[in-house]
Amino acid sequence: MDVECVIGLEVHVQLMTQSKIFSGSSTAYGASANTQACAVDIGLPGVLPVMNRQAALMAATFGLAVGATVNPVSVFARKNYFYPDLPKGYQISQYEIPVVSGGSLEIPTDEGSKRIRITRAHLEEDAGKSLHEDFHGMTGIDLNRAGTPLLEIVSEPDLRSPGEAVAYLKKLHALVRALKICDGNMQEGSFRCDANVSIRPRGEATLGT
Repeated sequence: MDVECVIGLEVHVQLMTQSKIFSGSSTAYGASANTQACAVDIGLPGVLPVMNRQAALMAATFGLAVGATVNPVSVFARKNYFYPDLPKGYQISQYEIPVVSGGSLEIPTDEGSKRIRITRAHLEEDAGKSLHEDFHGMTGIDLNRAGTPLLEIVSEPDLRSPGEAVAYLKKLHALVRALKICDGNMQEGSFRCDANVSIRPRGEATLGT
């Protein structure tokens, strides 16, 4: 049977703001553990988030660059899950009405250029980080990263090979750096990707799971 892979990518772009998305804590990389996490970041009772204006402007800048719709109103929601590096027990994110809807990127392929559609780009806060080194039989938690602004860019499942996925990521990486909304430093986690992959008979229109 002749088959093809169907790939959609979720790319997390860490925005180059000086402070976090919902607090005034610094986003500087490399500080000592748990020195850049305030009451808002760790979800202490009674605290309220205040939106970072620059993060919203950076998201809008990306939307305009990819020909997307920048929504005049967008909605945040709580995404509930339990994990040690998420002290609040939920992540503030977007889904139904994100800041950016639609858009596309043109990538080079062996057959020419190909348009990859973008479903949406939404703002959310990053989680903290689990530390497994230097802790014998235990896991440490560093909450410095908690609350760092992320722009999650979700593509449609338009990619059909690992080569196309790489071309898309390279194009996106170059774009966010050119727009100066992300430094693109993958070693520091500024540009991360989750891949959704399925297999189907070549030529079939139905998406797999």
